[in-house]
Amino acid sequence: MTDTRLIHTVGVRALEWLWSHREGFRLEPDVDPEVGFLERLKPVGELALVCRVLFREGVAGARQADLARRLLDHAWRETLDGGAMLVRAQRIEPISPIPFEVYLPFRELGHSRPEIERAAVLNHRIDSWSASEKTPTRRLGLSAFQRRFGLSPRPPEADALAGTWLARTPEPWTVDGHIAYDITHAVFHLTDWGENPGGLPPRIAHYLGDWLPVWLDDWLDLRRWDLLGELLVVDACLPRPTLEERAWAGFAAAQQADGAMPALRSMPDGDPDEVFDVVYHPTLVAAFASALATSRALSELAHATAS
Repeated sequence: MTDTRLIHTVGVRALEWLWSHREGFRLEPDVDPEVGFLERLKPVGELALVCRVLFREGVAGARQADLARRLLDHAWRETLDGGAMLVRAQRIEPISPIPFEVYLPFRELGHSRPEIERAAVLNHRIDSWSASEKTPTRRLGLSAFQRRFGLSPRPPEADALAGTWLARTPEPWTVDGHIAYDITHAVFHLTDWGENPGGLPPRIAHYLGDWLPVWLDDWLDLRRWDLLGELLVVDACLPRPTLEERAWAGFAAAQQADGAMPALRSMPDGDPDEVFDVVYHPTLVAAFASALATSRALSELAHATAS
């Protein structure tokens, strides 16, 4: 098993980078709606999800917890203007689920905006929201978010899961990058972002236990750090995580001195905003993987000591 200090340090450094680059979580209010005002909301929602995991797992040190809280408050107050930008986004695309998805982790951490909640309840009642065409994994995620919000999922999560690649446990050697990302997100949704490893059906957990080590080796050799980080999260979501030493050592070695994690091979050059857009996600993933894996490693050590 990997040294817990190495795993934890990856997250500490990642959060430092995210805080120092917090202005990168920016919106573009004047952009043409057709080219993606809503797209720039997604990084903010991902930031909130990772902060929620950090608070939930309780493995952050005092400075790390403080930075996570300040990041969350900055994103809500400055980037989202207290949720006003989510209201604007919902008006631009009335049945888009993106404002709801971004809002939910903020709501779970104490922030609120009644207009978004009313829109979520209304959208849940209309057929267009559940009938709009989405990938099976995306549909599973929306159903899980509806449940967390307190709505009856449409469709039910079991029905949404049935259409995913992972539910069919196909030939493991056919996994490519796109499939691998679908696998990781299916696991995140089934386990509520690592909170409930028991949410994985036993058949799927067994399949992942057999083949995840192989996939970790593959993406490590390819130096696909963003995807490797997500697969390390998947490992920490399993009922019996491996916390694979070689994968974690390679992942930690790829992290830059300032805490940034490249997405692929090495750090990009260029305009700071463009570099941020490439690097923020693998760095968020590094913080996520670190928090969850540190928590699981400490639990394993406590269990071993008690035995």
